[in-house]
Amino acid sequence: MNDLTNRADYLRFLQAHARALPDAEAMAAAVWPTLRRRTPLLAADLHALGETVDLSVKTDSEAGPRQWGALYVVEGSRLGGGFLSKRVASGLPVSYLSAVHLSGEWRSIRLAIEQAADGHDPDWQEQMVAGALDVFSLYRSAADEPLTT
Repeated sequence: MNDLTNRADYLRFLQAHARALPDAEAMAAAVWPTLRRRTPLLAADLHALGETVDLSVKTDSEAGPRQWGALYVVEGSRLGGGFLSKRVASGLPVSYLSAVHLSGEWRSIRLAIEQAADGHDPDWQEQMVAGALDVFSLYRSAADEPLTT
């Protein structure tokens, strides 16, 4: 677990997100084109900490059940980000973590996910869950990589 009051730990946390977020957002945007991407905010926070990272998308994504699962994780993480932003030490940049949902936004996204799943067979729904698990794995792998500075 990263101590978000410690600059080095916070930097490690943001770098891990930088290795995962661009691809996760690309997956989510395949089914939610109006996705308010946080990758630029993450880049700004890293830049404010003196870091430059590659935030390019490494995989293409087409709309499908896995992308709906990715959307759930990407947008669900906004909830956690708002909570975590309050734990970041004063003076450290928090534009990425503090980019919370607009009023009604999370409810609309959840409803769209539910509607997308309605009427599909269990295999489609299993693929949607697999997409969510793919994104969790992407973040886990990114967190396991060593600090890049």
